[in-house]
Amino acid sequence: MTLNDLPKARSATLIGFSPEVSDISRFLSMGLVPGAAIQVLRVAPLGCPLQVKAGSTLLSIRLTEAENIRVEETR
Repeated sequence: MTLNDLPKARSATLIGFSPEVSDISRFLSMGLVPGAAIQVLRVAPLGCPLQVKAGSTLLSIRLTEAENIRVEETR
């Protein structure tokens, strides 16, 4: 599952990135590291961007970026 598929307010664990990502260091510098707890808090009216909480950090991420972030929903 990718981050853009994660329903709003559901928690997940970041498990990695798509192979198409050329600059993983950009995601890592934002605090998006494998194993981190992640949650979609809000979605803009037109669907982009997503407000995401990764650990204790709040981020706004475009849908095109969210498609490259693989997560596993926690229950």
